[in-house]
Amino acid sequence: MPAPIPVDDQGTLLRLVSREDGPALAAAYRRNRRHLAPWEPTRSTRFFEAGGQTDAVADALAAHRAGSVLPLVLDAGGVIVGRLTLANIVRGAFDSADLGYWLDGGLQGRGVMTRAVAAVLRTAREDLGLHRVQAGTLLHNVGSQTVLQRNGFERIGVARRYLRIAGEWQDHVLFQVLLEGGPLQPPPTPLV
Repeated sequence: MPAPIPVDDQGTLLRLVSREDGPALAAAYRRNRRHLAPWEPTRSTRFFEAGGQTDAVADALAAHRAGSVLPLVLDAGGVIVGRLTLANIVRGAFDSADLGYWLDGGLQGRGVMTRAVAAVLRTAREDLGLHRVQAGTLLHNVGSQTVLQRNGFERIGVARRYLRIAGEWQDHVLFQVLLEGGPLQPPPTPLV
């Protein structure tokens, strides 16, 4: 990924995660623990500690060096307010990846994640040369589905009992966007 990318007029930047982000990520996850609980796997206590996040960042950066992950954060003046990850990057005949993301509960509804996803898709196409990106959301996660649809993703089906979220196997709506054959959806104008 090139230099950090601004995603709003408040100075929020989309950038590659760094080794020093462990404590700030732990603080972000603790701050958003209740907000994220219904949308994420059940997490251990260590996940919310600086050491746990420092280890997770080291693993993500190793996977990034291997070419299988693009781990990103949303940085608002040194405070991490979200994560985006292109994971399971597969080359060859597939040239595809899975997209996952979350945003601080206090920033939702402002278009921040919609613009961040648009920037990730441009990076996926222009820098990584990917053909396709897919994502899945819980059936009732309308906000996330809206982010995807505003970025040109199309619904491709429902996967039953797809991921264990909040301790239960849950169905997910699957989406994809093809990155070839025309311009990507432009990011929408700010909603604020």
